[in-house]
Order: sequence, then structure tokens, then C-alpha cells
Amino acid sequence: MTAMAAALASRPEPRAPIPPLLFTLSPEREAHEPPEARGLRRDEVRLLVTYRESGRIVHARFRDLSDFLRPGDLLVVNDSATLPAALTARRRDGRPVALHLSTRLVAGLWIVEPRETRASAGDVLTLPNGGTAQLLVPYPGSSRLWVARLDLPAPVFGYLQSYGRPIAYPYVRGEWPVEMYQTVYAREPGSAEMPSAGRAFSHEVIARARRRGIGFASLTLHTGVASLERDEPPAEEWYRVSLETAEAVGAAHRDGGRVVAVGTTVVRALESAADEHGRVIASQGWTDLVITPARGIRVIDGLLTGFHEPKASHLAMLEALAGRDHLERAYRAALEAGYLWHEFGDLHLILD
Repeated sequence: MTAMAAALASRPEPRAPIPPLLFTLSPEREAHEPPEARGLRRDEVRLLVTYRESGRIVHARFRDLSDFLRPGDLLVVNDSATLPAALTARRRDGRPVALHLSTRLVAGLWIVEPRETRASAGDVLTLPNGGTAQLLVPYPGSSRLWVARLDLPAPVFGYLQSYGRPIAYPYVRGEWPVEMYQTVYAREPGSAEMPSAGRAFSHEVIARARRRGIGFASLTLHTGVASLERDEPPAEEWYRVSLETAEAVGAAHRDGGRVVAVGTTVVRALESAADEHGRVIASQGWTDLVITPARGIRVIDGLLTGFHEPKASHLAMLEALAGRDHLERAYRAALEAGYLWHEFGDLHLILD
């Protein structure tokens, strides 16, 4: 076993409570294809706006986002770009296995998920064009993730462009190119799955927001694979918050503006970079932070996010921001009004 694998194997298992918000998500409430395939522009998805203090609920379209923000507010986005991180592998007996690459480590090591198959330490999966993936040890605290060594005939990002495809789950109908899984401001390749809260942004929406005096700042957090089946907390993820972004967050707060995170990944990065007083410090590294109501939120004032599956760990983060009663009312309104879930679905803006 390599030193990296040994270090991962000895890492304490993460602990996170299962959020108490439960509801039934029927298939008709799932977005089965990109909005473009439904005859919409990306910025025409629906937007549910909920206010924590008053309890007010507004139904809108995402293109009207600026109408709900004020001059001096700061939107913080995740500029990580989505990789075509799903590969078709084969076991020793020739059976195909879907292999999802989750998180790049060092020295050719990755956190991976062999989908819907039993796996054992030492298994070697054959990849396209002579590549291999050797499973080393289970990822601590997970029943589905493995630390694996990849041996590829080309640099990994180029290899994935040639042989990979975007990770998609059964609710997505058809196959869509990786461009459908990118935000318009994506710059840093590295996410296994799209930081989907920002997908609806168009250049026009961004330009209108800037004209209204709303600021933009970016950070990077490379997302790992989701855990739709087993409700596991997220694995460690790499993030970077620049000095420019840290200063923009501080300036917004000093000047009375609201810091609005675009996505739960942004919340995780900002909270990981903040000190005990909520001051964001330029930093980079790995975070295993799971935000719960008990831990609380120190940095953000608002959140733009998608709608999350029942029992998803992200719901604990939303509850930390807005409280359970608010969250229950918001999700009840979204279900009654026919909002769509998942990465190609509608969005929820939580404000004070």
C-alpha cells in the first residue's frame, strides 16, 4: 500500500446526522433533460425566492435574479469545470463496469466509484486504450468509494476528453455532451459533477447584475461524486479561495451588502476558509467540513441552490441557514407548484 493510501485508510470516519426533512420526490418532479431540450434557454428555468425573516415566497424565472438582489450584494460562484468523469471499465472476466472518477489525489491516485458491482482490494479494471484502474483500499467512511491507482496512456484530462462522458444518473434521459454540464464561467477543470446551482447563469444575466451594482467573485471547489443511493456525507474536496475573493467578501459585509453563495459548494469552501469570527482568509487545501444546524453558518447571508433529494446531506446546510420550518414551507411550495429537481432543474434563492 502506498503512503497516500495508508494515510487515507487511517483517516477517521466522518460523522454527519441525517437531516430530518423528509418528503416524497415523484418522477414527474425530476428534470430528465437539460432545459434547452425542453425548449428553454438556460436562464429561463424557474426560481423560487424565499425570505427567512418574513416567510414571503415568490415564484419567478432565473433571468429575473437581479430583481431580488441589491446594489452592493456579492454573488460568489464556483468556477470549477466539469470533467467527463465516467468511463466504461471491464472486470477480469470481461464484464463491463461503469467507473466514476471522483477526486484526484496525488501520484496517479484517485477516489473512484465502481457503479453497481462488488469490488475487492486488488481488483484491476481495464480501461479504454490500454488504461487500468487498480482498487487499493475502500475510502474511509464510504461503502461505495475506493482509492484507486490509474495507469493511463495519456494525461488524465486529455484521456477523459477522448474516452470519458459526463456522470449521469438514471433520472437523466439520453446522453448529453459535457458542454451541457458546464457553467458559463467555468475555468478550472476538476469536478466530477457539475456545480449545478450556477448552470442557469447566462452572460446576459451576469451583465444585468453588474449594471445594477451587484458584485461577482469566484472560488474553486472540485466536487466529488454525489451519494444518491446511500446518503453518505461528501468526501474530502479540494478548494481554493483567493485573496481577491476573501477581500471582496469582507468588503461586502463592511459596506452592508449581502454575500450570496451560488451553490452549496461555495458555502463549503467559504466556511472552510473562515475563522471563528466569520472572516474569510485566503487559503487552499482539502475540506471535509459538513455543515449542520449545530455547527451553523458564519459567512453567507443568502444562498442560490437547486432542490435536493430527500435525506441529502445538503439539506442540513440549508437548515443551518434558514431553519427547518422555513425549509419545510419552501419545499412544500416547490412541490405544489411543480418545480423540477436535479442538475437540469429549477433553483431556490434563500434571502434574509
